[in-house]
Amino acid sequence: MSAPQPIDSLIEPRWIVPIEPADVTLTGHALAIEKGRILAILPASEALARYAPRQRISLPQHVLLPGLVNLHTHAAMSLLRGFADDMPLMRWLNEHIWPAEARHVSPDFVRDGTLLACWEMLRGGITCFNDMYYYPEAAAEAILDTGIRAALGVTVIEFPTAYAADAADYLAKGLATRDALRDNPLLSFCLAPHAPYTVSDKTFERIATLANQLDLPVHIHINETRAEIEGSIRQHGVRPLARLQRTGLLGPGLIGVHGVHLDSDEIALLGEHGCHLAHCPTSNMKLGSGMAPIRLAQAQGVGVGLGSDGAASNNRLDLFREMRHAALLGKVAEEDAGILPAATVLRMATLDGAKALGLESEIGSLLPGKSADICAVRLDDWAIQPCYDPVSHLVYVAGREHVSHTWVAGQLRICEGAPVGCDPRYLIETVRMWHNRMV
Repeated sequence: MSAPQPIDSLIEPRWIVPIEPADVTLTGHALAIEKGRILAILPASEALARYAPRQRISLPQHVLLPGLVNLHTHAAMSLLRGFADDMPLMRWLNEHIWPAEARHVSPDFVRDGTLLACWEMLRGGITCFNDMYYYPEAAAEAILDTGIRAALGVTVIEFPTAYAADAADYLAKGLATRDALRDNPLLSFCLAPHAPYTVSDKTFERIATLANQLDLPVHIHINETRAEIEGSIRQHGVRPLARLQRTGLLGPGLIGVHGVHLDSDEIALLGEHGCHLAHCPTSNMKLGSGMAPIRLAQAQGVGVGLGSDGAASNNRLDLFREMRHAALLGKVAEEDAGILPAATVLRMATLDGAKALGLESEIGSLLPGKSADICAVRLDDWAIQPCYDPVSHLVYVAGREHVSHTWVAGQLRICEGAPVGCDPRYLIETVRMWHNRMV
């Protein structure tokens, strides 16, 4: 009989929810990790006979699942959490957020705000996020410091900011950052035109060309409010999505954010082109934007992942809350309790988000060969008993406070709810400094 194979880690939880195959919950199994990747998932007794782990992690009251994928956020805006609440989108942007950004946004702001956001997301089981903001090189510094995975946006907008002078300047600087960092295994990139109301047709055409040449997804706010659509019709004679179609942006790489006010023809068009949506239910509710037609989008073949949006409009980077809100809003919108069941919403928060980013072969489910991006959720808290179905519990009962461990590429980043390699007091002191500047 051969000796057990040495491996890096063996995790032994009560349950494993691998996402692939669908509708499977494993009990009495273990997950083996070697060199940052999932080596095997097998019955625990077989795992102990086959492997000699350098680290053995027993999680007897936990469910193990893929790390969550936050498909849309503005990470650095964690420093604007609660800065301007309880107002509609355009007033919020024009009167508060954009003026505050003009005064304060800098590489230091982006690095510090992104650092806070990364640890907040890791604490909540998020192992990958799709970002849209300025100074991506500063964001990357914080991302690599925390060890989270991210898709960095090459943000494009027509008006000048402290970061760039015009659309061409945004593209040049963002693509230079991509060229410098593209080989890092934790980083990928998206082209990120802000929205149809802030980007010209000429710029959209340039972005469509670059997306095809560089094989990059396109990450853009779309049809968030009725006012946005009415403004597009007045200025361009068509709804926003028609502009994206005629400038060549519709395709499998498109990640449309919000999509609250898509009509049935637009949803069919998105499905026909294999597009994706980033559904941000909490932000949509908080800004009074409305309820996105998620059931119809999925029925038409549109891939739908979940996003938190930025902490300035949510105000948490918390995908457990997004899962719950997505499920409940879907049922309310359709007046049907069977719409968006727990397993569907959990897949939206994991594999469907990974697919939108083109990362489904790397993350989003627990399959041998994939990166060991994993979170563990403790379900023995007395206040959340009893547990009949761990998948249902993850969506309707548990919260990010129940996440005990988070791994990215096999590296433990959260252990028993605490950041690994970061003193939270440093985060508090840094945030206090920025809060004093804002005030």
